[in-house]
Amino acid sequence: MHSNRSTRRAAFAIGAAICALLLGYGYYLQYGAGLDPCPLCLVQRGFFYGVMIVSALAALHAPASKGAFAYSCAIFLLALGGGAAAARQVWLQHLPPDQVPQCGPDLYFMLENFPLSRTIEKLITGTGECAAVDWSFLGLSIAGWSLVWFAVFGAGALWLAITALRRGSA
Repeated sequence: MHSNRSTRRAAFAIGAAICALLLGYGYYLQYGAGLDPCPLCLVQRGFFYGVMIVSALAALHAPASKGAFAYSCAIFLLALGGGAAAARQVWLQHLPPDQVPQCGPDLYFMLENFPLSRTIEKLITGTGECAAVDWSFLGLSIAGWSLVWFAVFGAGALWLAITALRRGSA
């Protein structure tokens, strides 16, 4: 029983560490390479923070089965939200140029001049700058890699939730 908790603790800690590395690389791209994040990038960054925080809390807590199930469900939902934002951006990046929405103002301008509801709407739907591909690795853009990582986190959380349920009822 103790090894199950240790295994889950390690899995949650690895998830938190991977998120921290991904966020660190995102900040390197922003401040080191000069790639400013678009609105959808900022939304994805927020979901990575959510996954990291919940994973870190779960690793520190090392919960029993019911707690592991709850943490895993929270991580799954955060990964689902981040994956939706990343998928939206990947879709925008694959639109023909004449169908890309117009570029909008940056986040700071929107926060200062728009109602919060309109700012959130712009963040979630993205703008023309979200369709730009300024960086790629192995043929995938930053949004493409975000989508991959959110899928990995979601699948891992689902696996942890299922194993927690099985062990909790055994």
